[in-house]
Amino acid sequence: YLTLSYESGAIPVIILNKADICPDPELLIQQTESVACGVQILLLSAATGEGLEALRDFLQPGMTGALLGSSGVGKSTIVNALLGYDAIKTASVREDDSKGKHTTTHRELILLPGGAMLVDTPGMRELQLIADDTSLLHSFDEIGELSGSCRFRDCSHTGEPGCAVQSALTEGGLDLGRYESYLRQRKEIRHHQIEQDIHLQKAEKKRWKTIYRSMKHHHKRNERG
Repeated sequence: YLTLSYESGAIPVIILNKADICPDPELLIQQTESVACGVQILLLSAATGEGLEALRDFLQPGMTGALLGSSGVGKSTIVNALLGYDAIKTASVREDDSKGKHTTTHRELILLPGGAMLVDTPGMRELQLIADDTSLLHSFDEIGELSGSCRFRDCSHTGEPGCAVQSALTEGGLDLGRYESYLRQRKEIRHHQIEQDIHLQKAEKKRWKTIYRSMKHHHKRNERG
């Protein structure tokens, strides 16, 4: 989510909803900060109204925001709380697996009382990562800073000599989970880039085939003439 937010030019904000049922909110904030360096985190409860004012303050007049997340995290409930009335249908999570129900089935742009607009979206079941290296390193800024000290400019951080990222991993200066998440996202970005290039190559090949056939047909007509 963070990488796609940076890629789109949006300002990411992490909302930790349902604070009223969280046994240790401070620990949750610390855990979130460890994987989302420098991103603003808002702890709130749409059900009780706790922390809602901080979100209202962030949503300035003329600003457009979008709520992204899995089903059951309370996106529609947050919108209703900001509006002050139940404008969007909500549902509780399923008791058998504690997963959310897909109550919101379409995107809806809502004008809030303060003048900001908010897009309520259906719960995300799958997220395809289409971004570039700049947005990726923005999400993993500690790896971006370390990569500047690598011996090779095109270092892949997977085993090259003089890799500052690998050194930080060995010395405990870089979290292994963050590093593995970075590699997974980078692999997905590369896949989409290659896939896109293949499509472009096919389109270009088809275009030249059309041009060649047209020229060949024109040449035959001239010969008959």
